[in-house]
Amino acid sequence: MRDSRKKTAALLGLAFDAEDGHTRVTRGDNFLLLGGSHETHALLQQTAVKINEHLDKRGKRLEDVSIGELRRICRDVAEEIQGD
Repeated sequence: MRDSRKKTAALLGLAFDAEDGHTRVTRGDNFLLLGGSHETHALLQQTAVKINEHLDKRGKRLEDVSIGELRRICRDVAEEIQGD
């Protein structure tokens, strides 16, 4: 019997360095980011956006890429962010 459920995937970003009492939550089509200081949460947001940009360039959705391809995308995004 074939499984007819639609395949889904999401990125989950968690950070634990907030010391200002703020609760930070950002939701996107395929990601959920929770916690962190202002700076860390902004970095999580930038990373999620850039990962989605790379997926768009490839014409793929998160649920369509292999773990290896996602790792390469994440490595490329990290290099981009460090270069900014």
